[in-house]
Amino acid sequence: MIKLDYSQHQCPYPVIETRKQILANPGVALKVTVGDDAGRDNVSRLAQKMGYQATVEENPVGFTLTLTPEGDAISQPSSSTAPQTQQTSGASVVYCGSDQMGSGNEGFGRVLMKNFLMTLLEMDPLPSHILFVNSGINLTTEEGEIYDALVKLEEKGVDLASCGLCLDFYHRKEMLKIGRVTNMFEIVELQNQAARVIVP
Repeated sequence: MIKLDYSQHQCPYPVIETRKQILANPGVALKVTVGDDAGRDNVSRLAQKMGYQATVEENPVGFTLTLTPEGDAISQPSSSTAPQTQQTSGASVVYCGSDQMGSGNEGFGRVLMKNFLMTLLEMDPLPSHILFVNSGINLTTEEGEIYDALVKLEEKGVDLASCGLCLDFYHRKEMLKIGRVTNMFEIVELQNQAARVIVP
């Protein structure tokens, strides 16, 4: 049995790392420790989707989940999501029209955007492009945890393109740290040709 301790990490980290371990060790039981309710619930859902039964016990630091493979499902851990993969096959484009995810508290919105981009790294296939428009260009002109996620996405072949007009408006063209400059024609063209456009 593989033992994993993610009690000091917030989601999506426990889910991402547990998924990696399941894919790397199909058919092997895991004992995963998480530090909060969100980690417990999200790892439990992941286990169910990937053909594992999850039992939960409380402990002083949070919860321990024992993930036990069920039948033959775990020999092909991605089989439960195969219909969805087939349905959504094709190039996708992510459109970041803001440096936050959703509306509400600005600081929390940036935390959600960071989590979105970090989780995006685990998707297969990755999007072909990420487009940064309006205040979304702050993500490509500032360093930090979000920038680190963008570096990894670019290394994996994702094209990062920031709106040139937006960079000029916010006086940030000289501050661009990653990706390239694009224009509105290409932004519209890429969205029009994409199999799907994802707006975080």
